[in-house]
Amino acid sequence: MKPNVIIALLVGGVVGFAVGRMASGTSGTNNAPGVVAALAPTNVAPRAAPAPGGGDQTVFKVPVDDSPVKGPANALVTLVEFSDYQCPFCSRGHNTVVEMEKAYEGKIRVVMKQNPLSFHPNAKPAALAAMAAGEQGKYWDMHDKLFANQQNLDAATFESHAKAIGLNVEKWKADMNSPKFSAIIDRDQALAGQLGASGTPCFFINGRKLSGAQPAPAFKALIDEELGKAQALVSAGTRPEAVYAAVLEKGVANAPAPQAAAPQAAPAAPAIRKVDIPSDSPAKGAKLAKVNIVLWSDFQCPFCSRVVPTMKQIEDTYGKDVKMVFRHQPLPFHNNAKIAAEASMAANEQGKFWPMHDKMFANQGALDRQNLENYAKEIGLDMGKFKNALDTNKFAARVEADSAAGNAVGANGTPTFFINGREFVGAQPFEAFKAIIDEEIAKADKLIASGTKLENVYAKLQEEAGKVAADPHAGHNHPPGQGHGEAAPAAPAPIANIDIGTAPVKGPKNAPVTIVAFSDFQCPFCSRVVPTLHDLEKQYGNKVKIAFKHQPLPFHPNARPAAAASMAANEQGKFWEMHDKLFANQGALDRQNLEKYAQELGLDMGKFKAAMDGNKFDALITKDSTEGTAIGANGTPTFFINGRQLVGAQPIDQFKAIIDDELKKKGGK
Repeated sequence: MKPNVIIALLVGGVVGFAVGRMASGTSGTNNAPGVVAALAPTNVAPRAAPAPGGGDQTVFKVPVDDSPVKGPANALVTLVEFSDYQCPFCSRGHNTVVEMEKAYEGKIRVVMKQNPLSFHPNAKPAALAAMAAGEQGKYWDMHDKLFANQQNLDAATFESHAKAIGLNVEKWKADMNSPKFSAIIDRDQALAGQLGASGTPCFFINGRKLSGAQPAPAFKALIDEELGKAQALVSAGTRPEAVYAAVLEKGVANAPAPQAAAPQAAPAAPAIRKVDIPSDSPAKGAKLAKVNIVLWSDFQCPFCSRVVPTMKQIEDTYGKDVKMVFRHQPLPFHNNAKIAAEASMAANEQGKFWPMHDKMFANQGALDRQNLENYAKEIGLDMGKFKNALDTNKFAARVEADSAAGNAVGANGTPTFFINGREFVGAQPFEAFKAIIDEEIAKADKLIASGTKLENVYAKLQEEAGKVAADPHAGHNHPPGQGHGEAAPAAPAPIANIDIGTAPVKGPKNAPVTIVAFSDFQCPFCSRVVPTLHDLEKQYGNKVKIAFKHQPLPFHPNARPAAAASMAANEQGKFWEMHDKLFANQGALDRQNLEKYAQELGLDMGKFKAAMDGNKFDALITKDSTEGTAIGANGTPTFFINGRQLVGAQPIDQFKAIIDDELKKKGGK
């Protein structure tokens, strides 16, 4: 039987957050350090989910067990937290919980459950360090230390914390190795799965779920509601210490099972791209096929890991009709993704790409050089040859070429698939893939029946894709799964009317094209698009002006201070200089560094500090953010080019298509 399916995986990725699927909801981490939903475009950071206002009333039975507890036993509200010490959203959630403890002192108790995610290599050791401290009555002291020093979660720092909080260090070290703590972690994680708390942080307030690092008002709304119910129980005769048990008595023990996506949920005609498959890319399966699936992925991206079993299911379902081709595109904010990609190619050189592929995805939290060498030994590679390939960066150019190819077709998220050129975004379920694969097989059969040879089917389909790609309206400025493909072009999106007001602007006042950017200084996708905007300035000169609007996302703790710093610099005529500093140093946006950048730019520091301390620009930033939400800028970056929306860190050709169209409307001015 002739092969029916080729799966080409371009691994390395252009997105993240981190991203592929970045989070459970939008403000927590669900299998990834970031905040993008599985089916959401991953070149844009999403806004936080709205606070629950009289939302889901489901009460879950969440036992306290022997978990660490802080607060009085007779507190009327119990907040159970499933958390991960290496998760940045958990750190943010921790700060909110501390705020709630102060606001509801005596009325709330906090229970901590451990859910260290597999792709956070230091999360489980941190949890063990905290639980071992608990043996000496210092769990919460260590808990606070870990969140306060989240960037340093190594063994030496743990020991330093142990000394600082007055532990018997030798006993603490011995307790860390106790198997009972690993058993507790396993128990807590099993409970999390049972309750549908698959991401971190996840809270249960008197049994009612609140997912993600939600803002304080979201917590207060639930706490106040549950406090009222609890007070009614007490008035009716329930003892305060028995309130939690009474509340949970009629609760549910299990979250409803997620429903698999029905085949019809798959888009019928996604955007079509011309996607080449190099002959030297790692491949598995039959040489020829009716369907080619090209995947952009990243060994450190948790969403890419999530889709590996689905790829295996496709392979098993289609048998010898499946071919996989793997190309690289490591995300810049995944520190080990590039070396992992190079290691996979060093393994490929010795005929062991797929064993290394499986090793790395199975051990995604341990992709440093030492572990890569361990995996190479385990799969029987010639270690001298393997080490030399990594030492000399033998495959660096190859990986970069794959990344450039991914950028060229606009795959700005991982994982992103092209099924016979049809775009398909995210770690989607098997049924969604199957619907499109079967449809493409039918199209291929039709071509073959009309005389096209099997070996020419993909080329024929790509020829059609090339025609579609030339259409400026076939870009990515639409939600995933709503491309145009062979269908008639969708109606143009409405033009947004945006008042630039006092926003910082670069370019001539009378430029025929205005690009308004809604951005966040801590968003990696916003950073990624900065060079693109610089290139547009160079190419279009006085024909384009750029206006900057603020949209600091709530799960980026330093985004709002950075926005304030940029406006304090703007007050002194240095917005764009500060803008460039902030994006160039995106990982260091705390107050001390913001002041350092201000000094480097020669700002009046007294004036700068006064603006920051007095929250001088807070109302302006809020106004920008509110305006963005109102016109559909629900993530960052979002652009409006003469009012036409373009979402995400798109390749320059997507910007140029709209700019050129706008210039043409204005007679080429």
